[in-house]
Amino acid sequence: MKSLLLAVTLIVFGASAALAADCVVFPASMGKVSFPHKVHQQKLKNCKLCHEKAPGKIEGFDKAKAHKLCIDCHKKMNAGPTGCKDCHKK
Repeated sequence: MKSLLLAVTLIVFGASAALAADCVVFPASMGKVSFPHKVHQQKLKNCKLCHEKAPGKIEGFDKAKAHKLCIDCHKKMNAGPTGCKDCHKK
C-alpha cells in the first residue's frame, strides 16, 4: 500500500512539472511580463526556490512578491533581468 501511494505521489508531481507552461505571461500596467517557466525549470532544477510548498501556483503571488522573488534571485545568481524595462514590454 505504501508503495502504491508513493508511486501515485511521484506520478502526480512528475506530471505537474511536465505539464507546466513553457512561458507564462503576466499582464501589468507597465507592460506585460513574459516568464519563461520551462527555461527556469531547466536551469534551476529546484522548484522549491520559487514554489516554497509544492509545484503549482505560488501562494500570495502579486507584484511585490514577483519583484522580490525574481529580482533578488537574478541579482544573487548574477543572471537575468533586473531593470523594469528588461521584463515589462508594451
